[in-house]
Amino acid sequence: MTRNAVKTLFHPFANGTLELPGDSQRILFLGAEAGFDRPEGFAAQLDAVQPMRTLHRGLAAARIDSQPQLGDGRDYDGALILIGKHRGENEQRLADALERTRTGAMIVIAGAKEDGILALRKRLEGLALDVDSLPKYHAVAVWFPRPADVAALIDALHARSAVVEGRFSAAPGMFSHDRVDPGSELLASRLPKDATGHAADFGAGWGYLSVMLAEAAPGLKGIDLFEADHNALEAARANMAANAPRMPARFHWQDLTAEEPRDRFDLIVMNPPFHETQATEPALGHAMIRMAAKSLKIGGRLMLVANRGLSYEPTMTELFKEWGETCRNARYKVLWGRK
Repeated sequence: MTRNAVKTLFHPFANGTLELPGDSQRILFLGAEAGFDRPEGFAAQLDAVQPMRTLHRGLAAARIDSQPQLGDGRDYDGALILIGKHRGENEQRLADALERTRTGAMIVIAGAKEDGILALRKRLEGLALDVDSLPKYHAVAVWFPRPADVAALIDALHARSAVVEGRFSAAPGMFSHDRVDPGSELLASRLPKDATGHAADFGAGWGYLSVMLAEAAPGLKGIDLFEADHNALEAARANMAANAPRMPARFHWQDLTAEEPRDRFDLIVMNPPFHETQATEPALGHAMIRMAAKSLKIGGRLMLVANRGLSYEPTMTELFKEWGETCRNARYKVLWGRK
């Protein structure tokens, strides 16, 4: 389903509140998603950036070119920003837009109230920006012209990376960016020390489980890290290089609910996501378990951690020759399966 905010973002152009950008102009589109119709006369080139693989694939299906990260472009004639749930990530996108646009360029932001758009508008007003706004489609569009002097604004909005346990780096917007997730920590305490062959980390995030697996099982030939968030994958690349430099590693920007790995593995570890928005969505975990079963060699093992309330056991019974529960605590359980 298309987010209302995608349509809201273009509404000030469609109703004539904002001037339509012409075909000689270039507009940066951060957090881009498919599902919008360009207003008639909106002829500018859109440079779309979307780090989430699922949304990137949606853009590709709509024949909209996008990149997972910012390129080298400067002096854009305007910027569009779709915000999400993470304040730090939203503010970083604003900092990026300020850095990449020319003086006077219009920066237009849209999001729903539950995304924090009203708090973001208040934040921008507090930074003395000339902000205007318009509600539409159960969301709000907010815009302001880019000032000439933006160094202090960029510094105020720039998202600082967190250092976790003194050795891992992660940025706002990534899962559990400022601490080790307790589920992953439980799984890490049960990783097999005798593992050999090739392993994979499905939904690797910023790389915690892969580093812990490399330390627990140095006899592995290598670890493949799969992650749908390109920003998190780049953090995982850096964290593996810093903390497990001797372990061969490959990195895959991939949506494991739809894109099957090319290789087969002796061991797969994962802490599957179970929230797509604010609501619990166990289908994501079931889809990743199915992909793991496809991606294991005969005799290969899956080890996963899950919230105790999620019923993955029927799927494990269906897909694996044998399976069981390694341990559990008040919140989580660690399951294993052998193909």
